[in-house]
Amino acid sequence: MVSSAVALAQELLGAEAISVRPVGGGCISDAQRVGLSDGRVVFLKSGEGLPSGLLTVEAEALRWLGEAEAIRVPQVLAGDDELLVLEWIESGPARATTGEQLGRNLARLHAAGAPGFGWHRDGFIGSLPQCNTAATDWPTFWFTRRIEPLARLAHDRGSLPSAAARLVGRLGERLPELAGPPETPARLHGDLWTGNVMVDQSGEPWVFDPAPYGGHREVDLAMLHLFGRPDPAMLDAYQELSPLATGWPERTRLWQLEPLLVHAVLFGGSYGAQAHDVIRHFT
Repeated sequence: MVSSAVALAQELLGAEAISVRPVGGGCISDAQRVGLSDGRVVFLKSGEGLPSGLLTVEAEALRWLGEAEAIRVPQVLAGDDELLVLEWIESGPARATTGEQLGRNLARLHAAGAPGFGWHRDGFIGSLPQCNTAATDWPTFWFTRRIEPLARLAHDRGSLPSAAARLVGRLGERLPELAGPPETPARLHGDLWTGNVMVDQSGEPWVFDPAPYGGHREVDLAMLHLFGRPDPAMLDAYQELSPLATGWPERTRLWQLEPLLVHAVLFGGSYGAQAHDVIRHFT
């Protein structure tokens, strides 16, 4: 007997499921690899137990990134609140050129730009709602739409020390001088940790699970360097196409505050202390 998600996929795609197996790696939803009678293989993500609207936003986010024709993202075959169906990408080993290609493609994605700092609709990062209401400048957007709400939530959940919470306002005051030279809004992936990058069988890099908006391009690069060690060729290739402004290495730690706060809210543990260290460093 097929699951309700597989049954819905069969109806939407007009083909029978002939093989189904669970896919690991997801932390907030059930996922499956499904082989269809017409020869296609697809990825299913069920909306059961997820916040309302999450899968619909994810489908729209993938399409928005794909419109840039800059970096590979899975094609959306169907998507609503109940079910997200994507083309299946068979993973493979990285090659000598993979890091360089990721850097070039990411630079092109960022260069595709966005209408402003924000997005036309709110979204999610993991299971957390994310406000994307536009702001006139990057420091205002990042502080009021990301850092303030996340710091408040982390403190309310007991994950961020009170001493750090008291310093958040001072960080906001300093942001215009800390954020570096003004830049136009980049088209961001928004949740670009190494687990959201995969390599296919030809060595091509792909990205998935985005939380996109128009923002500062250094944010994606900072996220890549927080929970992993990207190939140095990635950053070299990025800078060949799109050189970063002076001071970017110091700002990397600043932009990592957002994902640290997200993790403090979701998982607690040492993430709150790490966020406190960043806040204290920049205030």
